[in-house]
Order: sequence, then C-alpha cells, then structure tokens
Amino acid sequence: MRRSKVEARSERADLRGDTIAAVATAPGIGALAVVRVSGPQAFPIARRAVRAHGAGDGGQGSETTWPPVARRATSVTLIDAEGAPLDSALVTVFPGPYSATGEDVVEFSVHGGAYIATTLLTTLVRAGARPALPGEFTERAVRNGKLDLLQAEGIADLIEARSAATHRAALRQLGGALSRQLETLRSALLDLEALLAYDIDFPMEDDGPIDRSRILASATQLETTIAQLIGTFPQAALGRDGAMVVLAGPPNAGKSSLLNALVGEARAIVSEIPGTTRDAIEVLVDAQPWPIRYVDTAGLRVSEEPLERLGIEVSHRRLAEAHLVLACAEDEASLGRTVAELATRTTAPIVAVWTKRDQDDGPIDAPGVVRVSAQTGVGLDALQTVIRAALAMVTPEPTESLPTVTRARHVASLAVARGEIGAFREAWEAAALPAPVAATHLRAAVHALDELLGGIDVEEILTRVFRTFCVGK
Repeated sequence: MRRSKVEARSERADLRGDTIAAVATAPGIGALAVVRVSGPQAFPIARRAVRAHGAGDGGQGSETTWPPVARRATSVTLIDAEGAPLDSALVTVFPGPYSATGEDVVEFSVHGGAYIATTLLTTLVRAGARPALPGEFTERAVRNGKLDLLQAEGIADLIEARSAATHRAALRQLGGALSRQLETLRSALLDLEALLAYDIDFPMEDDGPIDRSRILASATQLETTIAQLIGTFPQAALGRDGAMVVLAGPPNAGKSSLLNALVGEARAIVSEIPGTTRDAIEVLVDAQPWPIRYVDTAGLRVSEEPLERLGIEVSHRRLAEAHLVLACAEDEASLGRTVAELATRTTAPIVAVWTKRDQDDGPIDAPGVVRVSAQTGVGLDALQTVIRAALAMVTPEPTESLPTVTRARHVASLAVARGEIGAFREAWEAAALPAPVAATHLRAAVHALDELLGGIDVEEILTRVFRTFCVGK
C-alpha cells in the first residue's frame, strides 16, 4: 500500500511550518476580492487584521469570539497594520485538516479594488505570514493528500478553459476520472506482478505453473488501454485550440468581411485596398462538439512588398495546418483558380465560397459552391451548416468512455508505461528473459504511473506543474 502524500514527502517538503497569504482574485476593480491565508498560524495571524470586539465602534460589525464559527461567513471590521479601519468584510475560517489545503485556512471577502486587498495582504505579512508562491495553495493540497497531481492540473485547466469542450474535460479530471483510470491500470499491473511472483516463488503448488497465455493477454490488454488513453490527447488540443478553419483566396475577395460575419463582430480590418491583411487573424468561437478557430489569411498573390510576403508565408503555414479551408472568391473564374491553387497547398477539405452575393443575386449555377453575402447575411446559415458537416468528417467524436489526457506530461509518462509493458510482453512471448528479469519492466511501468499521479517524491515534477499557476491558487 502506498504511503500518504504527507508521509511520502514529509522529509523534503518545503513547507517549513510557515503560513502563507495571497490575494486569490484577479487584479482590477470588482464587487469583491478574496484574500486567503493558510498554515499553522493562520488563525492568530488573521486575528491581527480584525478589530477587537468593542474597539472604537462599540463592537458593531465585529466578532465576539475568535476564531469565529467554522465554515460560516462572519461580519468583521478589518484594520490595517497601523490599526486604522480598512473595510467591513466577511471572514470564514476552515480548521485543518478539513479545508482545501489540509491546513488551517482563513478567507476574507472584502470590497473589490486594488487598495483594500493589497493593504490587507500587507497587514497579514507584517503579522507573520509569507506571500504565497504561484500555485502554493494547491500544492499544499496535493502534499497534504486533499488532491492528487492530476486533479490539481484539472483546476488549472478549469480556470483557463475557453470552450465547453475544455471545460468538460477539466471537470472530469478535477472529479478524478483520469486518476481513477490510472489507479485501475496501476492495480492491474500490480496484480500481474503478483501473478508472476507467485509463479516464481511457488511453481510446484497445486494450481501448477501460471498459464503463460494468461499473463500475455493481461499485458496486451494493459498496453491497449494505455494506447487508447494516449489517443485522446489530440482531442484535448481540439478542445483547447479549436478546429482550424482557414479563409483563403486572392486579395479583396471578401475574406475579412466573411470572418467578421461568421464570428458576429468586427475582428478583421475590412478594406477595398488589396493586401490589407498582413498577418493571420485568428478568432476562437465556441461550438459543439469542438470550438472552431477561424483564421483570416493574407491574400494569395505574388508580391514584392516584404511585409505582405511575410503575411503570405504565414498563410501557407496555416493552410498546411488547417482542418478545413474556405476558398473565397468573388466570381466563378477566380473561384476555380483559387480552389485549384489551394489544393496544392493543403490536404484539408476545401469548401468553395462565392463571396459578395449582394453584388449579384442571379441564380446559382455552380454545384458544390456556397454563395454568401457578408453584408446582408444571405447564405451564412447554409455556409455554417456546411462547415459543421465538413468538420464532423475530419475531426473525431468526443470520447466518453475514457477520460481525456490533457497535457504533454501525461502523454510522456503514459508512453513510458506503454513502452515498458510492450518490452515485457515481447520478452514474455519470446521467453527471452527469466521471469524475475522480465518483471522489472512491469515495475518500471508502475513507477511511470506513480510519477504521473504525483505519488512519488519527484520535486522537479511539482515545480514544473505549479509554476504555471497564478498566485493565490
């Protein structure tokens, strides 16, 4: 049985018995700001920022006892380091270990704005707290066994989510879906190790030698499941970055106007002057099942102007990365040339879009062409339907049976585990190694999963994960 997080990390944990404090809300003016304190001295330090009962205002708005009732918001009057009134606020205390970090925690809800929260933090630091490092509150939760490392990363993903797909994946990870899947894999690996150990230590028992095909089947299933998990990583990228839909065509073909119409706001400069778009303009629009990243590119033409040539080179790179390309042109002849040229620069499906329909309301006599007007909105619904259908053909359906692997760190550790299991499977199938030697591959696979879950003492991993967090989280 693995040791708890506290037991496993107590010798090297960098907690130093200190108490930390930070503003937990984003800077700027708002209705409320939250200041958080965590550590063994959280209660007495926080007390220094609260006016004593009956001091100056007859005790109105102040607590009668300290600490106040746990997990109940209590009205208090705050003071600064000099004892001057600072704010009327709410304070909530969470005694450890039943708190987010596993330590004594105090949270102040004060009126928003920079001055009050910053002054309160200064008061707490002068009273003995230390300013928290980025992610240190969540790191303490991991060290104290309140979260595992994957769940902590789920918190960061939840905060940074820009789409419904990313939000769903982050909620599942925070809820422990990926952790449970990895624990199941780890348990199966340990069972396989135990089976080998039984065969090694007790080969002449009544059950007889372990069937080699049984061990081989178990290893193959583990390898397959890990490969399936790794295969969800591109879905995480789709949820985060969106399916790329590139608008391409000659200058002044209406690409920027079409982009603005598709996203519902003026994000690209629209001009009658050819070559206005010098760089790729990208807009992420939330959609189901994946967000869509529309990319407006520089007009495709031969140009001697240095800046425009750089923009065209960027266009070529975006075309090579695209999931779908909208070939935009304002007449039938130009549209045919555009589709032919784009076909040489991308392997993505191409949708032919006849732009500026407001200039020509004649009948549509070009099969497979979508005619639109960014000015009047004619044809936009039909184009969006075509875009969704085309993306459904080239992007995977969200996987519900397996949690999503969201970070390169996850992929790297899973790849190590899969490689070790594969090495064991090959050695076992060929009977190339004695069982005790082959079993070392299984032990290495378990180690890789432990590293992924944060269950082993690897300070570098924690440092790399939590340095991306914001201060106060």
